[in-house]
Amino acid sequence: MNRRKLLKEIIGNSKNIRFSYMVNLVGGFGFVLSRTEGSHHIFVCPDIPELLNLQNVKGQAKPYQIRQFLKLEDE
Repeated sequence: MNRRKLLKEIIGNSKNIRFSYMVNLVGGFGFVLSRTEGSHHIFVCPDIPELLNLQNVKGQAKPYQIRQFLKLEDE
């Protein structure tokens, strides 16, 4: 899925977003997978001091973590 189209979809509805799409999107914004601890995938970005945590739950990204990503990108 195109990153621009995916971002519009996420802004409109942060539920039912595939985890693989979310990983692709955060990668497009400069985040890199730092480590994986169990189901937690920790991403870092050199421009942002905060870590981004994403969980793969049955192939879906958690809605509150998607909102956290959108908040980080707005700053």
